[in-house]
Amino acid sequence: MTTAATRQGSPPGAPGAPGALGALDGLVVLDLTQMLAGPYASMMLADQGARVIKIEPPGGDQTRRNGPHLEGAVRPEQRGYGAYFGSINRNKESVVLDLKHEAGRQALLRLVRQADVLVENYRVGVMDRLGLGYDVLAAENPRLVYATLRGFGDPRSGASPYAQWPAYDPVAQAMGGIMGITGPRRGGAPTKIGPGVGDIVPAMFLAYGIAAACWRAQRTGQGQFVDVGMVDAVLAVCERLVFQYGVTGKAPVPEGNGHPLLCPFGLFPAADGYVSLGVPNDRFWALLVARMGRPELQHDPRFASNDARVAHREAVEEIVAAWTRGQTKQQLAQALGGDIPFGPVFDAGDIFADPHFRVRQMLVEVEQPGAARPLTVAGTPVRMSATPGGVRRRAPMVGEHTERTLADFGFSPAEIAALQPATALPSSPTR
Repeated sequence: MTTAATRQGSPPGAPGAPGALGALDGLVVLDLTQMLAGPYASMMLADQGARVIKIEPPGGDQTRRNGPHLEGAVRPEQRGYGAYFGSINRNKESVVLDLKHEAGRQALLRLVRQADVLVENYRVGVMDRLGLGYDVLAAENPRLVYATLRGFGDPRSGASPYAQWPAYDPVAQAMGGIMGITGPRRGGAPTKIGPGVGDIVPAMFLAYGIAAACWRAQRTGQGQFVDVGMVDAVLAVCERLVFQYGVTGKAPVPEGNGHPLLCPFGLFPAADGYVSLGVPNDRFWALLVARMGRPELQHDPRFASNDARVAHREAVEEIVAAWTRGQTKQQLAQALGGDIPFGPVFDAGDIFADPHFRVRQMLVEVEQPGAARPLTVAGTPVRMSATPGGVRRRAPMVGEHTERTLADFGFSPAEIAALQPATALPSSPTR
């Protein structure tokens, strides 16, 4: 595993912080997000060097309470956090401001005047009711990029009939179309995809939109409103669903572990689990049947072309499965790896043991305050030669950087002291 260079100390961009100069070094982001989607988007910016300042209510983001918790770790009620929060809030600073009070709102406005980006994922209208909507903040800072992520988008860019509906990952997966094409081929209930793609895919689109808007703001001095609907982002990932229906008028259905246009392409049983292999063209088919010891299948008219194999899908899959079932994943890797698109199905234990993920720095250890051992989080898959980015430090404790960050923005010690909130956990706006 890779150890993060700085586990607690200096903020992004600080002198001497290894890897601090990411591609977004110097970009100041005010992060008013919660749950998974919004924090994941701001995490992507932080991983690439942006100074992301997480604005939390008194008591902190509610997701600090989500487990699992390492033994001995500082508990959320003591300003700590669980692994869920630690994974997606690394590289960020924490400042506590109570936006329900005028002093907190005025403090945020002062921060906005010096920031490049503000990102929030409250439900429609929450920021406007606080007197902190886009129009107000854009008047304070015309170059501000104001980014939102909501279940069905913001009415400013298209008033969805569902704009007021709350949305989480399963809702976005369901209405965005991805569940409807996922599941057993021969009927059954739609299947939710394991990771929270209904949150994470929109987060990726939001980070992309923010970076694009910042590029324009840098050249023109003009910010803008950036809006991503979770359901829209999921549909964008289901692009095949759209063009297939547009051409044929038939709604695509679940294909199990196969592919509707290619064969064989998907999961096959091994003696000790499952493997994934893909045969996108006839050249790979010839290689596969040769390794199977069945070279005659290359010229069998039922299987000689991809179209023929798709037409005889069940026969093809039975033949391939009969061969793979008799071998272990390791034996299949030796027979196919490097020549045919192939990979064993890994569980988390396999991933932690496999050298690829260590070499690629995808398993990163960060300090977990109070715990005797570090927390392992997923690294960033984006690699840049000159500005490497990556995980530099752990997620913050509640309000850990309030004094230092506000001082950086010109607040006096007396002004900072006047903003110190109560420690009780208040109710906070929800997405």
